[in-house]
Amino acid sequence: MYCEKPLWSLSRAEQQKTPLYAFMSLCAERYGSPISGYNQFHQWSISQPEQFWSELWSFCNVRGDPGDQVLINGDDMLAARFFPQATLNFAENLLSRRGAGDAIVFRGEDKARDRWSWDRLRSDVSKLQQALRACGVGRGDRVAAMMPNMPETVALMLAAASLGAVWSSCSPDFGEQGVLDRFGQIDPKLFISCDGYWYNGKVQDVSEKVRGVSAALGVPVLVVPYAGGAESLAATLADGRTYGSFISGFEEKDLEFVPLPFDHPLYILFSSGTTGVPKCIVHSAGGTLLQHLKEHRLHCSVSAGDRLFYFTTCGWMMWNWLVSGLAVGATLCLFDGSPFAPDGTVLFEYAQDEQFTIFGTSAKYIDAVRKSGLRPKESHDLSALRLMTSTGSPLSPEGFSFVYEGIKGDVQLASISGGTDIVSCFVLGNPLEPVWKGEIQGPGLGLAVDIWDDDGNPVRGEKGELVCTKPFPSMPIMFWNDSDGSRYRAAYFERFDNVWCHGDFAEWTDHGGIIIHGRSDTTLNPGGVRIGTAEIYNQVERLPEIAEALCIGQDWDGDVRVILFVRLAPEHVLDDELIKKVKTHIRMGASPRHVPAKIIAVQDIPRTKSGKIVELAVRDVVHGRPVKNKEALANPQALELFEDLAELRA
Repeated sequence: MYCEKPLWSLSRAEQQKTPLYAFMSLCAERYGSPISGYNQFHQWSISQPEQFWSELWSFCNVRGDPGDQVLINGDDMLAARFFPQATLNFAENLLSRRGAGDAIVFRGEDKARDRWSWDRLRSDVSKLQQALRACGVGRGDRVAAMMPNMPETVALMLAAASLGAVWSSCSPDFGEQGVLDRFGQIDPKLFISCDGYWYNGKVQDVSEKVRGVSAALGVPVLVVPYAGGAESLAATLADGRTYGSFISGFEEKDLEFVPLPFDHPLYILFSSGTTGVPKCIVHSAGGTLLQHLKEHRLHCSVSAGDRLFYFTTCGWMMWNWLVSGLAVGATLCLFDGSPFAPDGTVLFEYAQDEQFTIFGTSAKYIDAVRKSGLRPKESHDLSALRLMTSTGSPLSPEGFSFVYEGIKGDVQLASISGGTDIVSCFVLGNPLEPVWKGEIQGPGLGLAVDIWDDDGNPVRGEKGELVCTKPFPSMPIMFWNDSDGSRYRAAYFERFDNVWCHGDFAEWTDHGGIIIHGRSDTTLNPGGVRIGTAEIYNQVERLPEIAEALCIGQDWDGDVRVILFVRLAPEHVLDDELIKKVKTHIRMGASPRHVPAKIIAVQDIPRTKSGKIVELAVRDVVHGRPVKNKEALANPQALELFEDLAELRA
């Protein structure tokens, strides 16, 4: 693939110290499963799902009763059920520790800091549990939060989950309609909001938005202090209270955890909504817990006392993934705001001060740090860091190289991919395999991941659709307001019968790893040849003149032509010389088929709240079709830059 030698690997002696190796050894002893290598063990995990998932429950010390059955209807993806007799409570599994040690550390840019012990977390959850119950919140009720990534958000989620309520969250930078497009579908019993938030060094006022959402939802509002205006905002609401007044009448007491079925709803997450009203994806408590424990313990080697960080908002499923780190006793390191405020070193200073063990972020962030000229490897003490994860979009080969050259030379870099649909990963890292430049290490344990061509045949050495051919615990239990399941089936099972089609364009590598080439619904098809947009980005974004790029296919003269939009780095212009350089770079680095017919400079590129560029929305604008949900975008005004471009008519 991209290089001859791996960028990172563990010695055999170090591999044998990992939780994954311990788990493999246990399974080998009990079931005779292979221990010769990860790929062989992965095959066993998908061929013997009852043994694998049952042993994982025990190994991760899940609190609850697993029941006598592990899997029923395992041959039918839509009818399969894991642990159908089990009972557990998600919050109980995340609140198993006590003491004065750090449960949560928080920074809001350089404006706010906080630190919660395990005892403090349990105390607040106890009071919130009582307050929520007094408000009538109980099993199956929805609690909706428009919140920063701060400790109170975690405590509120745990309190809701302890009662069997269903948690749903978004970040406070969503517009009013964007919030209502999400929460208006699920009829919450309580709406929670901050009083404002910090971004790029400035307070962002949300009072008008909160009043509008509150009036539309018609439910009580809980205002959490952050920017200094909680009391005044709560006073203007018809039924508003502050966090402090909400819990003031309650004393800490022993937590109560409602025992619930394995597939009881825990979270409602939302699709990006760039092609219509967001889909409400409902995830189960048991499936989420077991899948996250597997990924944290086995794939990431997270153990009690580790410092777990992910740069995320509460509107991205990586927040849900992050908070599950409490279940293994890790300290959550939360951050809210811009990762470049006051400057680009803020996250690395945080990592140094708190001695992050795991640093999770996006491919776009890594690329932005690379292009900024920062070299944290030379300026910060990252000696505790052993794992860096990247997701949100495919990490380019240059991104892989920069992590080792500019951030840390002996860190495991795990590019990961999955998403909101499964609140976890299909493909990710593991400590037993080398890291190869440009490649994800492999499929997740217990997940029958494969790559198929258009006719449903497995392929090697060529690109195809990422599929999962067997059921797994973190499949959604349903879409909200989809009583007959038709929208759910259409989303994942319409392409191939009884097989999950994820919508990623992917490729197996010679090392048994995977390369994600972008979303298959944005795959380019000039002349009938399928091209992943990530293949073009990997070439373009290594050029110093290009800050960011977005690629679409434009219907043209009975075919499709490739259009590349670029946001230029400061002090550069898109002249004939640069256009020639870009095209040559793409031709040499990818293929002549990848060379765009047009290269057009724009001032900004639209992206979702979680930082993903929105190729589909731009494609719709270019073709004169309406974009159905601009509220899903962080910068919807950027779409106007793509309207009526003369270059697109020639």
